[in-house]
Amino acid sequence: MSISRRGFLLGASAGTLAALATPRSLFARGLLTEPALDELIKRALAAATKAGASYADVRIVRMRHENLSTREDRIESVASNEEYGVGVRVIAGGAWGFSATPNVIATEAERIARHAVAIAKANASLMKNKVTLSPETPAVDVWQTPLIKDPFKIPLEDKAELLLAINREAMKVPGVKFVSSHYSAVAEWKLLATTEGTYVEQEIVRLAPGYTVTAVNDKLGEFESREHDFAARQAGWEYVEAAPLVADARRIAEEAVAKLKAPSVREGKHDLILDPSNLWLTIHESIGHPTELDRALGYEANFAGTSFATPDKLGKLRIGGPHINFYADKTTPGGLATCGYDDDGVRTQKWNLVDKGLFVGYQTTREQAGWINEKHSRGTCYGDSFSSFPFQRMPNVSLAPHSSERSIDDIVAATDAGIVVTGRGSWSIDHQRLNFQFSGQTFWEVKGGKRTRMLRDLAYQANTLEFWAGCDLIGGPKSWQLHGSMADGKGEPGQSNAVSHGCPPARFKKVNIVNTNRRSA
Repeated sequence: MSISRRGFLLGASAGTLAALATPRSLFARGLLTEPALDELIKRALAAATKAGASYADVRIVRMRHENLSTREDRIESVASNEEYGVGVRVIAGGAWGFSATPNVIATEAERIARHAVAIAKANASLMKNKVTLSPETPAVDVWQTPLIKDPFKIPLEDKAELLLAINREAMKVPGVKFVSSHYSAVAEWKLLATTEGTYVEQEIVRLAPGYTVTAVNDKLGEFESREHDFAARQAGWEYVEAAPLVADARRIAEEAVAKLKAPSVREGKHDLILDPSNLWLTIHESIGHPTELDRALGYEANFAGTSFATPDKLGKLRIGGPHINFYADKTTPGGLATCGYDDDGVRTQKWNLVDKGLFVGYQTTREQAGWINEKHSRGTCYGDSFSSFPFQRMPNVSLAPHSSERSIDDIVAATDAGIVVTGRGSWSIDHQRLNFQFSGQTFWEVKGGKRTRMLRDLAYQANTLEFWAGCDLIGGPKSWQLHGSMADGKGEPGQSNAVSHGCPPARFKKVNIVNTNRRSA
């Protein structure tokens, strides 16, 4: 939801505005922190400009984290922490400069503004190409995660009891020896103001419950684990309340036990049917990261590799057939990367990365747009802390469903022989995002259009371009699901970004299957 700053102020009481002078004790939804922070921002931007900045922005960020973990009948850990501070980013002499402090007071903001300019001027002496920002209309706005119940107002006892209830239910299944469950939530409040006139406040709430059940065969000394496939989401506590976490516990436990008894997969070429709970991670690694422009240009090479999707291939490279459409969307409801504006102050949007199998788009920031002769940024700038320099981060990247209603059962029915893979397992991908290996949580053999027995010890290997070229069936709109990760790493020093990926189930022809334990079916 979004409201204008003016509209909010007209409805705010004098008492509310007075309370905003003490932001360290405040975590209120949609309250513009004035007048104290307005004065800080004004002085910081003025100090940066006076010191020689041609552009400056101020980000005041408050991050709150809550984590619980349990095992069987006991609570293993409870942690709650927060950080609060201000960062100033500037351009001076055509170069970036940045400085930050946890002391959110005007004099400190002025100091770091001057420091950021000094850093920028030092950087400018080494710059070959000056930083140029794409033009954007200044925004004045408030954006919040739509929610009914603030998860940080729910008693810890309620959260712990939910996790312990999951454990109790799973432990009822014979053969189960261990159950671990967890819950994490993040609330991110930030205020962005720029010398161009942008003034945007946002509050984003993300949460992720989950659990893992482990079954043990004491005689053989073997064990198998099964993770629940419940997706992390940008939402309120009502999302957790509506989730079948306890209801699914017995099924998850039974599948962990069944994996112990399952025959080992036979290596070779197999048709694969990937459930959305598995396919999302493959999309993340093979499509999401390769379409980051900085990675494609080699700026991420030292940490996590480059990309096969280089600019010379834009508009030319085929990634799948005409039914394959990938899009980036920082407005996806519930998406972990969803927000109103990025940290450049750009309004978030949706755009195509792969259109009818053709590579057509990148993820960009205001600085990067001009690198590929685009007029405007795609709005993907993000810094994970007040003390982190914002840079290009992945938006929600998704595979569009087929127009016809086709379920995973329909895809199975259309498959004479193959394997269904569900859940996230291990993964690995090379430094050009071309050759990869992924596993999963459960593997079901398909014969004659029906699921038959469970298998185990499976991983699939492929080349990104061959893999997507071999995708011949995808599910319809009702089969589309949103999954994702609360922590995607990038950069040096490393930063973390939460991101979602939506997709329907899909079938891939003749994918190489390896046996991870070298056992025969």
